[in-house]
Amino acid sequence: MSQALPYLLHSEVLKERFGKKVFKVTLDAGFDCPNRDGTKAKGGCTFCDASGSSAQITPPTTSLTEQLEQGIARWKARYGNKAQKFIAYYQAFTNTHAPLDRLAEVYEVGLKHPEVVGLAIGTRPDAVPEKTLDLLSDIARRKYLWVEYGLQSAHNQTLEFINRAHTVEEWSDAVQRTQRRGIEICGHLIHGLPSAPGQMETPAMMMESVNLMARSGVTGIKIHSLHIVRGSIMAFQYKIGDIPMFSMEAYVGWVCDSLERLPPQMQIHRLTGDGLKHLLIAPEWSRDKRVVLTAINKEMASRGTVQGAKYLPNTATATR
Repeated sequence: MSQALPYLLHSEVLKERFGKKVFKVTLDAGFDCPNRDGTKAKGGCTFCDASGSSAQITPPTTSLTEQLEQGIARWKARYGNKAQKFIAYYQAFTNTHAPLDRLAEVYEVGLKHPEVVGLAIGTRPDAVPEKTLDLLSDIARRKYLWVEYGLQSAHNQTLEFINRAHTVEEWSDAVQRTQRRGIEICGHLIHGLPSAPGQMETPAMMMESVNLMARSGVTGIKIHSLHIVRGSIMAFQYKIGDIPMFSMEAYVGWVCDSLERLPPQMQIHRLTGDGLKHLLIAPEWSRDKRVVLTAINKEMASRGTVQGAKYLPNTATATR
């Protein structure tokens, strides 16, 4: 746990592991998603825009090698000699949703780069068949690797309403199969999701999701506030009043409650979102990540609490 913060930052773990600050370069490999292309469903998650929730700067039409080189160059221009080690982050859409030979080709771009110390692969729990996990296991023997599985909510009613097109049970199964191969996992949760038209998940429901994540044994977690972005189905639902919104104060409270329930050794990758600002419709307060993080840290200090303060490893299974 960082001396300055009451929770364990993933970035600090990377710095200790590699001896220097590690910078993440986001990549768009041109993949699709199984709940967009009809494999599982059509339309995609209702909160997702046409970019697949990617935060990358380089246009996806740029070759993957060029995306990586340009991303590295941007970090070097900003931080100079401090920027020497990088993570190739395959972020947009579902980055295991392709034939094995295509996946191997895409991952090789990051694997062969001398300044890339590791790979991060964002995907879905319903897109990791055994042969794909075998490939990921081989990659983990060559370079540092973590895989990101979005859960978002531990409630199948919510997942159905937001068109995730997978279940909580599928997420748990993917996590267990991946863990058996010794691959690090980062799980995703979104706080403030709707569970039905005009209804937001209650704080108790959100904490049930946190409890499930805490017991799952995943290495790290990303917590994100719900974002309404242009081009998403949810943008229309929000316009007609079907998506309730919440205050920064409420979100800060949910995050602090979450941190208290997570095991002390779970690495915190993210506590608030930082999507593309020109696409954001709501909540307005989420535009300034630093303000939100400052409020979270202030609330943790006010409570006199730390990550894991209320962690109960034997808590009963979360309601689904």
